Amino acid sequence: QVQLVESGGGLVQAGGSLRLSCTASESGRPMGWYRQAPGMQRELVAGITPRGISNYGRSAQGRFSISRDDAKATAYLQMNNLKPEDTAVYYCFAGTDWGRGTRVTVSS
Repeated sequence: QVQLVESGGGLVQAGGSLRLSCTASESGRPMGWYRQAPGMQRELVAGITPRGISNYGRSAQGRFSISRDDAKATAYLQMNNLKPEDTAVYYCFAGTDWGRGTRVTVSS
């Protein structure tokens, strides 16, 4: 089982930016994030394959950017122009393994 360490969440004002990081105990897996807001289903934010092909959920397109550094077994999610509706717990995944989640709160 891959262990994941997440960082970068927090509180930010609307229009601001945050960068999430997720470091895996081994590299070479698809990585990315889902998020879950209170009372909502978990939804895809972004994913990136080992070859660097990325895909985004509808809410993230045009504002978020995912990247990875395989030398560090780390994926990054740059989130810009954040909106209050982006408030959620963001869960990193690597393959079929999940992190514990990091909370992002966007104030209006």
